[in-house]
Amino acid sequence: MKVNLGLDVGSVSTNLVALDENRNVIHSSYLLTAGRPVEVVQEAVADLQRALPSCSVQAAGTTGSGRELAAQVLGADVIKNEITAHAVAAMSVQPDVRCVLEIGGQDSKIIILQNGVVTDFAMNTVCAAGTGSFLDRQAQRLGIDIKDLGRLALASRNPVRIAGRCAVFAESDMIHKQQMGCGVEDIVRGLCEALVRNYLNNVGKGKAIRQPVLFQGGVAANEGMRSAFEEALGYPVIVPEQHKVMGALGAAIIASRLETNESRFRGFDLSERRFESRGFECSRCPNACEVVELLMEGSVVARWGGRCGRWERSDAAGA
Repeated sequence: MKVNLGLDVGSVSTNLVALDENRNVIHSSYLLTAGRPVEVVQEAVADLQRALPSCSVQAAGTTGSGRELAAQVLGADVIKNEITAHAVAAMSVQPDVRCVLEIGGQDSKIIILQNGVVTDFAMNTVCAAGTGSFLDRQAQRLGIDIKDLGRLALASRNPVRIAGRCAVFAESDMIHKQQMGCGVEDIVRGLCEALVRNYLNNVGKGKAIRQPVLFQGGVAANEGMRSAFEEALGYPVIVPEQHKVMGALGAAIIASRLETNESRFRGFDLSERRFESRGFECSRCPNACEVVELLMEGSVVARWGGRCGRWERSDAAGA
């Protein structure tokens, strides 16, 4: 069986998707990055081999904030930015999609499309309010399983108003509402509504949000957030079946479009290979750039970090 791989390496999760020759998802994995991107990529490939022991890789693509590093570890044939990958995945689910709302573990983004072309986008990488990690923290503080957060939000009958512009203010406001005796369901619903307001007023500010709208990313599993978006927008919001791994799905679809005779994929013995990174300061000009090297079995396979390009080294194609 020939498969095309997509790998999305983010600060919180690392996702891998395998497509068959008809671009059907036949395997997906969602792993926590936990500050170990190289080891988690190796683990994801090992999971794939256990799930599909007889498959061969036709092409592989990477995306996400760790796409450059992941491409070198995996042996990717193409590297694509997150906007392109999520847009491609959204169109594979809903060809006439006009807006993608994506909220991940550490950032959020909005993508505007028209006739299958990305016409506008915005990202929020500054404030944690509204991201998956913030919701996780608040669920832990309230003593709630993150999986129950959405159910509790939908059970609310009198949601309270929470300040959502800042993660610190939102948490302080939630504590204040608890001290006033407000119910957990009403506080959770108020939090979801506050985070949606924050998203639309910041990431979505000035954007033409038109139907169909897809909600992607790990936070899309939260029914309370989906309901709050629908209430704020006034129309239904679609959550794809593969919402947690849409970036990886887009990278896999892009890889499947390549015309390659042989993939650069390093093989299923990837978990047995030894990778390490090291850095040095270039002294050839006053910029004093910090250059990072990635080594596999003691040999340099990639370098990045320099401003002039003197030290750049990468074998994968893309942007």
